[in-house]
Amino acid sequence: MTLRFLMLPGTALVVPLSAFGQDSTPLLLDTIRIEASDAQSVLGNDVITEEELDARNPSSTKDVFVGESAVTTGGGAAIAQKVYVNGIEESLLSVTIDGARQNKSAFHHTGNVLLDPELLKSVEITKGLAPADAGQGALAGSIAYETKTAGDLLEDGETFGGRVKLGTSDNGTDLESALAIFGRQGGFEYLLNATRRTGSDYEDGDGKTVLGTGADLTDYVGKFAYQFDSGHRFEFAASQTEDNGLRAAQAGPGGILFIRPDFAGVASGPSVLTEGLSRRTFYTLTYTNAQAQGIWDPTIQLSHNEQEIDASGVYGTNKSLSGTFKNRFAISGGSLTAGFDFFNETAEGEGRGPGPFGSSGREKLRNLGFFAQARQDLGTRVSVSYGARYDAQKFTGADNGPDGATKLSESGLSANGAVDVILSDNWTLNAGVASTWGGYELGEAALVNFGTAWNYDGFTASRAKAGRIGLRFDNGVWKASAAVFRTDVNDITAVLPTAGARGATADLTSQGIDASLEYNWGVGFARLNWTYADVTMDGDAVGSTAYYLGRPMGQIIALEGGWALDDQWQFGGTAEIAREYSDAAAPLPGYEVVNVYASYTPRSLGNLEVRLDVRNLFDETYASRSSDGVDSSRVIALNEPGRTIGLTARLKF
Repeated sequence: MTLRFLMLPGTALVVPLSAFGQDSTPLLLDTIRIEASDAQSVLGNDVITEEELDARNPSSTKDVFVGESAVTTGGGAAIAQKVYVNGIEESLLSVTIDGARQNKSAFHHTGNVLLDPELLKSVEITKGLAPADAGQGALAGSIAYETKTAGDLLEDGETFGGRVKLGTSDNGTDLESALAIFGRQGGFEYLLNATRRTGSDYEDGDGKTVLGTGADLTDYVGKFAYQFDSGHRFEFAASQTEDNGLRAAQAGPGGILFIRPDFAGVASGPSVLTEGLSRRTFYTLTYTNAQAQGIWDPTIQLSHNEQEIDASGVYGTNKSLSGTFKNRFAISGGSLTAGFDFFNETAEGEGRGPGPFGSSGREKLRNLGFFAQARQDLGTRVSVSYGARYDAQKFTGADNGPDGATKLSESGLSANGAVDVILSDNWTLNAGVASTWGGYELGEAALVNFGTAWNYDGFTASRAKAGRIGLRFDNGVWKASAAVFRTDVNDITAVLPTAGARGATADLTSQGIDASLEYNWGVGFARLNWTYADVTMDGDAVGSTAYYLGRPMGQIIALEGGWALDDQWQFGGTAEIAREYSDAAAPLPGYEVVNVYASYTPRSLGNLEVRLDVRNLFDETYASRSSDGVDSSRVIALNEPGRTIGLTARLKF
């Protein structure tokens, strides 16, 4: 890392001091150009808006990202779905919900963050260049989910409301129902939501039933807030999301059953159905000031998150207590966000087999971080974002040697910088770099000491380096952009160790090109996203069972469009095209999947929407490019659903 790059965080801390001065006049912040969506998109930071989510009508995590070529998901039922950004698994990204840190999965055959998208307001994805205030562990970027509040659902002047959703499909979901009630009185707000999704195993494009893929998800959310006349606002939210359906399981080590909902089966033996459980429980308390001005705009948050997996033969729980205190200072030309955050996390599990396969243990990890991130317009043509964070960690292993459990501590510095330069009326250059200290990794909770005692010889902290440079064009009707990127994550210790060797390390690289073309007219749009990502591990093509690391990607094309015929009818669709990829460990076939929809809102009943979706219109038989085991002779890959016709009705009251 160059001296100039290391000086960036120092600059971030120096700029505001002269800007503050002694003037107490409130300074209101305008939009900073580098924070605009177009500039952020070229830098690899995309926002899926509320309007885009409404158009995609998601019932699962996979549906949330259908228009994104750089973000892929795989795994049939909700319990199995994982997210990959440029081929890197989300466990190497900072993932938050409403600003609160989320931990990774407790078992490698299940997804990392079990999610019901019913209340999603937006999703922000950072591909490699995460800012310092995105949180610790943003090695390959970040994913920030934001959910709706009562204020988002109530119209001006309303004090009470509700909405109900009913849906069904002919392939996998028998009934999807959701009920929300919300209101405000004086400074008090509340939102209560319940979702239930049930179904039978779906069929793939060949008409074959895919065992253990039936929908069985329950979600409860409660959000409460009180805002004083002075603007001080306190919010409390609690949620529980659970998937406990019958899942495909096979015999594993120790002769015990393991659910593997990410596979259709294994070559070594038959599958049986057994009940699995994924449960995420989440509490968060947040303070903000809705009337903040000038140099004092604080956010204080305290959160508890628990992710629980019962995989039949093993059981694991990840727990996280985290908090953030940050303030957004107004400075000349922009803002500076500075503060500190912490987390205290554990990974604990137990085996249910004989002898060494019945062992258990717990790892602990604590982190304290300090950060500063500046975002400024430097004149009319140049806009910058730069920042740094310092993290210190303490780790306790799950071993029990002569001197007790292994105890380690380490600290590291992270820095980032990005620039947006207007070249002409239509052309803009964007570039950014980042060096991120990742620290230690907790091991897989469900398999702590499973089969053999874990050891920590060579256990170390990870670090990532990322860079991205691109151009964008915008004439108001046409938008186009292209960027080249590279992310290197080094010294990733084994989350899922072989022979208990937690100190074994891997180096992961994702490099390639992101491009986008969009055309807008008065009542519609059409967008094409194209991503080529070459993902390698230790210099070789990454495999499709490199858990907690990445997946082979190649070329992915995502199409999305929408057209409003009038104030009653809307039409649109998405498509995903994965090109054949021969540079993987084994050749991966290509596929093309098209989804279309029509939505009707009658003028006489404007609070009702009826929608018809046809997913996988041409009944393609395929396994998602990011599915587990697609290049393995030991695995029967999980095919995605064939043509699925769904009907949804939403009523707001």
